[in-house]
Amino acid sequence: MSFADLGISKPVVVALAKRNIMAPFPVQEMVIADALDGHDLLVQSPTGSGKTLAFGIPMVDLIEPGQDLSALVLAPTRELASQIVDELDSICRVKGLSIAAVYGGVGFGPQSAAARRADIVVATPGRLEDLLSRNTISLRRVRVLVLDEADRMLDMGFKPAVSRIVAQTAPDRQTLFFSATLEGATGKLAAAYTHDARRHTQEPTVDAEADIEHSFVHVDSQSAKLDHLTEQLRDAERGRTLVFVRTKRGADRLVKRLRSNNLEAVAMHGDKTQSQRERALARFERGDIDTLIATDVAARGIDVADVTHVINFDAPGDQDAYVHRIGRTGRAGNRGAGISFVLSDQVGEMRRIARDLGLSREFDQAGGVRVAEASTAGNGNHNPSSNSSSAPKRRRRRRSRSKAAA
Repeated sequence: MSFADLGISKPVVVALAKRNIMAPFPVQEMVIADALDGHDLLVQSPTGSGKTLAFGIPMVDLIEPGQDLSALVLAPTRELASQIVDELDSICRVKGLSIAAVYGGVGFGPQSAAARRADIVVATPGRLEDLLSRNTISLRRVRVLVLDEADRMLDMGFKPAVSRIVAQTAPDRQTLFFSATLEGATGKLAAAYTHDARRHTQEPTVDAEADIEHSFVHVDSQSAKLDHLTEQLRDAERGRTLVFVRTKRGADRLVKRLRSNNLEAVAMHGDKTQSQRERALARFERGDIDTLIATDVAARGIDVADVTHVINFDAPGDQDAYVHRIGRTGRAGNRGAGISFVLSDQVGEMRRIARDLGLSREFDQAGGVRVAEASTAGNGNHNPSSNSSSAPKRRRRRRSRSKAAA
């Protein structure tokens, strides 16, 4: 099925083709026709599945330029808001639509001016409320409301702000609700914001076209994790590397520990200012620093080319987080390596995640890959490629699924 088959306008189809986007991803094929028909949607879809274009393409075709603010996209982080604008800019331009990002950490002036002129605003809840309180923009003419990564907005404590924002939009708006889960509190919120919604679910999955080697390394302690990470980062075959940690404090602490081992890295997390985040990301993209330590929330929306390794220093919390993290490598025909450190109390949960993603064999092979606290890593004499049990890159590669975000 093509985008034209789904009812997308010719200018948008042509704009997508110029970017070599010729056929819809599964989530796009699932939801675009229903969105164009005006239905409210509840979509459960993991990061990296192509959901930005799934809501962006029909949104662009549903509104007309010059009708005041006609569409609003709420996103949990500044990075995601910026990525959405970048992703949709080309198809907005062919329809004569203007799109603006609204997020905190930068001055009000330029954002206020851009938001007043925009047909589409992509915003984080806090900064949008600031603009609304100043009467910079009005939401009364919003025809299409998108809540992207709604579960993350709940996790970050944005529910009161989101509810106040939604209350300012027209009751007859169309609402497109995207989330990694539609259960529990997120499901209740989805039901409250939508009317007679059509529901679509795409489970986290793996892409046979991506060439990623998945490795699971059983470790006995936090210090053993640091030892093994140091080995990986000193590997001459390694290129640009993303290292995921669970907490903001953990990211900063890991940067300091790596520096004490003469390894340079930068951190990105929610306590960094916008300018600090942008500088860190720019250094990583330019190659000035080849290791970026990030939390899940901070990494949402980051799309950096040529990442050769993704290392889960702290184990992902669930299947979606694993796909979201590891999907940062193995893109555009390149090979990638996804390495996960697993403590003893995490074995059961990580085995379940591996099984659900079709990676049971890789996980079972890790039974012999154990890094003890007395590891020789870091003494300068151990070569991580010399022992197949401690060098995931030397195991047989398996082509596995990990779609790039669209």
